Amino acid sequence: MIVYKELKTIEHELGFPAKTLYGLSNNLESHYRTVFIPKRDGNKRKLSVPDSILKMVQRAIADNILSYYPVSSYAMAYSPGCSVQRNASHHIGKKKILKLDIEGFFDNITYSRVKDIVFFKEKFSEPIRILLTMLCYYKESLPQGAPTSPVITNILMYDFDERVGEYCREKQISYTRYCDDMTFSGDFDEKKIIAFVKNELKKLGLFLKNRKTAVVPVTKRQTVTGIVVNERINLTKDYKKKIRQEMYYIRKFGIDGHLKKLEITDKKAYLNSLKGRISFVLQTIPNDKEFLEYKNILKCQ
Repeated sequence: MIVYKELKTIEHELGFPAKTLYGLSNNLESHYRTVFIPKRDGNKRKLSVPDSILKMVQRAIADNILSYYPVSSYAMAYSPGCSVQRNASHHIGKKKILKLDIEGFFDNITYSRVKDIVFFKEKFSEPIRILLTMLCYYKESLPQGAPTSPVITNILMYDFDERVGEYCREKQISYTRYCDDMTFSGDFDEKKIIAFVKNELKKLGLFLKNRKTAVVPVTKRQTVTGIVVNERINLTKDYKKKIRQEMYYIRKFGIDGHLKKLEITDKKAYLNSLKGRISFVLQTIPNDKEFLEYKNILKCQ
């Protein structure tokens, strides 16, 4: 295990001088901007986005220090090889699905937990622990928008995932966690799982978002992180229908005519969004001829 006791070691590891690191940590307010992005439920998610220099430092911390921490096999996000498709694949064709959500996940992770668990004293000297934690933390929460935050959540949730995973394995229940979304599938008493998870979360100072709790039997459409899993991995009809409609009008009127009717002025942003949604379909259903054709059509745009 590499031990970081001297500042020059951190300077070498991150590729930035101490003056820059301390300058950032002492003036964080001027290196973040607030951005609001739409959520599926119609509300908006608040992001604290670092500027280019702070983001580069955080990326160096994530790549050169945090990437060497173990990640639970039950964690399906923010780790190489992870995806919503892989997350969903664990829950195909199950009798029942239970979906649980953690309340204010990033907002309720404390500075002390990051310092004590991620930058722990056996590995980092006290000044370096404080410096690194400050570079990764902002205004009483993990900043959503910082490249370090997702990696830190997996580190902090490692023991939780392993305990919940072991509990489920003994009862032949499939369990995965994608960020703050937990999914359980199989044949089980959901009340017992919820009680167990609540108790484990309480140890971390976290709580369930009760309004997002859902139990879905096999007789209804079962979705996991947006993917249908009743019999095989698939996408909802509405998701694909919306793309079909857009492609129909693009073919009929041309991309510029289509955007004019929609009163959309940012052509690049629209195309990136549409291409991203088509790629998501093809990641889920790789040999879908219809969407492969859509992908080829948009290559020229």
